[in-house]
Amino acid sequence: MLLEDKLINKDFENNLKYLSLLSKQYPTINEASTEIINLQAILNLPKGTEHFLTDVHGEHEQFIHVLKNASGVIKRKIDDIFGNRLVQSDKKKFATLIYYPEQKLDIILKQQPNIDDWYKITLYRLIEVCRNVSSKYTRSKVRKALPKDFAYIIEELLHEEAEGIDKEKYYGEIINTIISIDRAKDFIIALSKLIQRLVIDRLHIIGDIFDRGPGADIIMDILSEYHAVDIQWGNHDILWMGAASGSEVCMANVIRNSARYANLSTIEDSYGINLLPLATFAVDFYGDDPCENFLPKIESDKNYTVRELQLIAKMHKAIAIIQFKLEGQIIKRHPEFKMDYRLLLNNIDFETGTITLEGNKYDLVDTNFPTIDPKDPYKLLDVEVELIDKLKSSFINSQKLNKHVRFLFSNGSLYLKFNSNLLYHGCIPLNEDGSFREVLLQNKKYKGKALMDRLDILTREGFFYKENTPEKQFGSDMMWYLWTGPFSPLFGKEKMTTFERYFIAEEATHYEKKDPYYDFRNDEKICDNILIEFGLNPDESHIVNGHIPVEKKNGENPIKAHGKLMVIDGGFSKAYQSKTGIAGYTLIYNSFGLQLVSHQPFESTEKAITEETDILSSTIVLEHVTKRKMVEDTDIGIELKYQLCELKLLLLAYKKGLIKEQA
Repeated sequence: MLLEDKLINKDFENNLKYLSLLSKQYPTINEASTEIINLQAILNLPKGTEHFLTDVHGEHEQFIHVLKNASGVIKRKIDDIFGNRLVQSDKKKFATLIYYPEQKLDIILKQQPNIDDWYKITLYRLIEVCRNVSSKYTRSKVRKALPKDFAYIIEELLHEEAEGIDKEKYYGEIINTIISIDRAKDFIIALSKLIQRLVIDRLHIIGDIFDRGPGADIIMDILSEYHAVDIQWGNHDILWMGAASGSEVCMANVIRNSARYANLSTIEDSYGINLLPLATFAVDFYGDDPCENFLPKIESDKNYTVRELQLIAKMHKAIAIIQFKLEGQIIKRHPEFKMDYRLLLNNIDFETGTITLEGNKYDLVDTNFPTIDPKDPYKLLDVEVELIDKLKSSFINSQKLNKHVRFLFSNGSLYLKFNSNLLYHGCIPLNEDGSFREVLLQNKKYKGKALMDRLDILTREGFFYKENTPEKQFGSDMMWYLWTGPFSPLFGKEKMTTFERYFIAEEATHYEKKDPYYDFRNDEKICDNILIEFGLNPDESHIVNGHIPVEKKNGENPIKAHGKLMVIDGGFSKAYQSKTGIAGYTLIYNSFGLQLVSHQPFESTEKAITEETDILSSTIVLEHVTKRKMVEDTDIGIELKYQLCELKLLLLAYKKGLIKEQA
């Protein structure tokens, strides 16, 4: 359709109203023309580099390092730029300086005999790297990323065109002046952080920021300030979101998980939630109970006294029993969840110390249940109700937790379509024949994309609706269901055998049957069906998954269905690394294609700085395009093309006199 036809069609009045509003932003022909030229130029730049991470589980040190080294991209840039001009040891030192400029400078400055010469060489090298990583962006975008204190100077140096002695001398004098006025250290820090900023254009976190590791709050602080990030919620994230919304059963699960991994400091110290009432309750009811099956799993770098471990174990058991009671109540409240088979407390024979599951009788390894009434096992004691009320008040009034959860809502969702990739944490529930499973929600059945969309809405209602409304109650209950429900796309299993793992020795009872999705995810046809269901072209799209760790050491391949689906949970969490054999994956999508980077375990930030130990990473090139992907080929490119069309219509309206320029 010609522009004239678009301008003067049946929606002429609406078009003119919209263009009148647009003219407020671009009040003259010159300004509209300039923006058209600018947008057209942006479309022809290479697409920015996207990084995909998943299941970081509170491992903040490794997470921070992966962001700082851009999954090895900065090191490769240094190799490409300097080649044989630098020896390997100098490259390592230079890379570490870019990753940790403040800390590394303190060490280097004590070692350098001629610091001014070192400053000059280092500044020139940093500027060279900066020019390289900024080359795919417009000056405007780079300008927005510049630190305010040095914005003008850096912009001058980045766009140096040393044609002639005078110009070369001009840039040299800038460097000399920076050094002479004692600003070189700050300038190096600014350049290093700018490089870190420019090598990752957008960050995708495919779920499970929380639990297990000690620094989920630190990761959330970083993400909250990150320049471009989206999050696809994981089952551990949704649990914390539910706890922040006031869901008692989600709170109990959050505390139990934290106790299990001796990570209560995240709750107490990071989020300011008072666990003293729980500790008091646990000592009162389980003071003489060794709670052996509830002793926490601890990493080697965590030091606890025997007394501390025993107290955590008692708190662990106390909150676990409360959790089972609350889960029983929610299952009874929602028969449509079809989870009656998880009502286990009423299957206990308290006299014989046994439990009957699926017609089989098992001995319980722990028979001390001082807070359970055999006649009404899911009823909370008055003291338990009082305890839960105190915990609930702490959770919903934690300002920091509320801030982080609101960020998860504003920057997150159950799934995301971005640049022909479909991102979600767990699975799309399937039937045994590979068809989309229907799930009943509030008397209506949903499947596939419609199910994900509906669950996303219900989750938000559970957080944002007022207390004591049906929407709030059902939405917060759904957050728990997403954590553990049999048809939850975040959990993806028939049941979570938490009770069995604590109280029954027979490992057969610990088995958690996975959704059929996990059998079908290596089937290219099924993956194509999922992509089509979400409105994507299967010939050029991919699914990116997390949740189930890839056991690389046992030969499992993270690439499924001939490259249609990628599982990038490689064991970022230390708790999984013995199973996976590695310490996580990063998927990188740049203008040349897709690369999968596998990481070896990260020792510590201290060693990375002092001994210049980087994460050893290996890269697999999944796709390499012959024609470089440009901004016009991306989702942002589509938006820019719409803007271009609107601006051209505005320009035409100006020229025809339908809208007048504003002086």
